[in-house]
Amino acid sequence: MRAHRFDGKVAVVTGGTSGVGASTAQILLEEGAKVLVCARREPADDVWRRLNAAGTVTFQKCDVAVQDEVEGAIVRAVNNFGGLDILVNNAGCGCFGQTPDLDPATWHQTVGVNLHSVYYGCRAAIPHMRKRGGGAIVNVASISGLSGDYGFTAYNAAKGAVVNYTRSLAIDHAPEGIRVNAVCPGLIDTPMTSIIGELGLSETWVSSIPLGRAAQPDEIAKVVAFLASDEASFMIGSIVVADGGLSAATGQPNLPKVMAQMQASEQRPAPAAG
Repeated sequence: MRAHRFDGKVAVVTGGTSGVGASTAQILLEEGAKVLVCARREPADDVWRRLNAAGTVTFQKCDVAVQDEVEGAIVRAVNNFGGLDILVNNAGCGCFGQTPDLDPATWHQTVGVNLHSVYYGCRAAIPHMRKRGGGAIVNVASISGLSGDYGFTAYNAAKGAVVNYTRSLAIDHAPEGIRVNAVCPGLIDTPMTSIIGELGLSETWVSSIPLGRAAQPDEIAKVVAFLASDEASFMIGSIVVADGGLSAATGQPNLPKVMAQMQASEQRPAPAAG
């Protein structure tokens, strides 16, 4: 039986045409919300058919690093559907490079997409949520906002800022009935992370995850949907980690695994003399 957690709700999902964004939009639609999805690129035909089959959905082309375009998406959602109850700031991008080698334009683009877009969306959405007597904002951050990664300086800086911005935003607007929380995923199997497989790094990356695999987009989308729902009514400024156990470890070697490998090596028959 389908849940109806979002009956009568209006939602905007940025980066909503693929990966976690598309999965989140689909859950919201299936559970009763009217949804505007926005992204720089139009959704693939199969994604659009799936979203249309799920409920009332509108697409808005939008570069989230541009304030006017984000504000335009919020206004369109309000005009089309009569208000706004939920904002999911999901759009993001990554970049690799140590600080001396990182082009300033890349830095600004990374921070613009991952951080400034969240501010633009919240700034535009909150006045409309006030008119509805409250709302829910879910920011998709990252475990890279909780700890450092080698060579991901701009991404780490932006996602770390999203985490603390979420906390500040949450306490500012909790008295108005607007709940703000964040999800910090680990590795997700999405088009954005496909480069890991293309470089032959999948095994190396996944080996550090206790669960032994990347998340599927719908696994993270279910966490987002929970935080957007009334089921999370007492969660304010929560930073929810969903990373397959990666950040639960200290980073020290997996000694049981290393010792088992050593034992197996000691028991292996010596090669025959040639």
